[in-house]
Amino acid sequence: MHSNRVLFRALTVLVVASVAAAGCGGTSSTETTTSTLTKPPITIGFLNPSGGPVPQPGTDTGVQAAQSYINGEFGGINGHPIEVVPCDTDTTPEKAQSCANTFVEKKVVAVLDGYNLSSSAALPPLTAAQIPLVGMIPFDSVTGAKPENRVFFAAPQASFLVGALQAFQSEGKKSVTLALVDTPSSHQTIDTLLPALSTALGIRAKGIYFSPTSPNFTAVASAIAKDNPDVGGLVAAPSEAVCTALVKALRQLNYQGEIFTAACTDYIKDAPEQAAGGALYSSNWLPTAARYAPPEVQSDLAIAEKHIAAVEGGTAGYYAYGEFALLVNLAKALTASGATASVTGADVLKTLKALKDFPSFLGPKITCGSATSPNCTTQMLLFSVQPDGSTKPVTDTWITPAAQVLGAIPGAV
Repeated sequence: MHSNRVLFRALTVLVVASVAAAGCGGTSSTETTTSTLTKPPITIGFLNPSGGPVPQPGTDTGVQAAQSYINGEFGGINGHPIEVVPCDTDTTPEKAQSCANTFVEKKVVAVLDGYNLSSSAALPPLTAAQIPLVGMIPFDSVTGAKPENRVFFAAPQASFLVGALQAFQSEGKKSVTLALVDTPSSHQTIDTLLPALSTALGIRAKGIYFSPTSPNFTAVASAIAKDNPDVGGLVAAPSEAVCTALVKALRQLNYQGEIFTAACTDYIKDAPEQAAGGALYSSNWLPTAARYAPPEVQSDLAIAEKHIAAVEGGTAGYYAYGEFALLVNLAKALTASGATASVTGADVLKTLKALKDFPSFLGPKITCGSATSPNCTTQMLLFSVQPDGSTKPVTDTWITPAAQVLGAIPGAV
C-alpha cells in the first residue's frame, strides 16, 4: 500500500551507538533530548526497510523524529527514555529473520514494523521470545492474516482498497484500473482480492503489474489509459518517484479520468494544478489536509511536522508521518499502563491488546485485541487534491469499509 523531513536539538545525548550484529544496523535514532531522563531506558527494535527493490526511507525519518519528541517534550515513558535498535531489511525473508534474531539478543520489548514486505519471517523468533511486532499497516499479507503476537494500529491493506472503491462507486465511478509493483505479496491483491472486490462492490476493477527494478511508466500509463477507466492509478506506491512518474505519463497521454496515487503526496507540491482532481488514501491525517482537520489533529500535525523537518537528510512523506504516529502511539499506551524499564514483551502485548477507544495519534479512536485480526481499526481517509495543493477529505467522517466485504479477507476484521 502505499509516502512526507539533524534531530531536534535542545540538549542531546547519544543513546544508541550501533547494532553490532553482522548485516544489521541503520542510520536511525542515535541522538535524542534525554538530558532530563535519568531512569533506565526501554529498548525497542525497528525493522527498517531501507534496502531492496521497495525501500521506504521515510520510515527511518519518522522513527528518528518520534524518538526525539518522546524523549524530549513528551517526557519519555514515565520518565524512561526509549532506545531504538534499528536493523536494515531489504524485502527478503532472510534479512527480516536475521534482524529478529538480533532483536532477541538485544532483549528488546517490542519491534516496530516499518511497512515491511517480509515481516512474517521475523515472527517465529520474535514470538518464541515473546516480543510483539507492532506496526501501522501490515504490508506482508501473511503477517496481516493472523493476530498472534502482533498489533497494528491502522487498518489492514484491504481496507484502503475497499474503502477507496466504495467511495469511487458512491461518486458514480464504474471502472477502475490500478497498478502495483510486482512482488510475491502483490499477487494476492491483484489476482485474488481485486476481482473479489469488483464482484462484491459492483464496480469494474482491473489490476496490472510493473517491474520493481526497471519500471516503464509510459507503458504502465498506456495500459491504464487504454480502457479509459473512470479511475486509474496505483494500489500502493513503493516511492514518491513512482507516483510522480505515473502521473506525468498519464497526463502526457491526456488521460481524463481521476488519478489515484495511493498514499503519495510529493507530486502535488511539484505541480499542484496538474495534480488537482486526483485522489489519495491514508491511515492518518496528513499535513496537506491540516486546514480541514479538527483542532486537536492540527496540534498533533504541528508536533510531527516540527520533528520530522528537524531530521538531517530525512525524507518527509506518508511513511514518515505513519511511523511517527506508530512510535508515539506505543509510547502513549505504555505510559498510560505505568510501564517502566522492567516491562517485558508479554506486558507490552497485553497492554496493546487491551486498548479500547484509544485516541490514536493522527488517527481514529481504535480498539485492539480482535480474535481474528491484528489491526485495531478498519477505518481510513480518502482525500481529493485541491488546486492549491491541499488535500480535502471526501467525507465528513472516517470511511469504514463494508464489514461483509472485509469479512471474506483473512485477518481484515
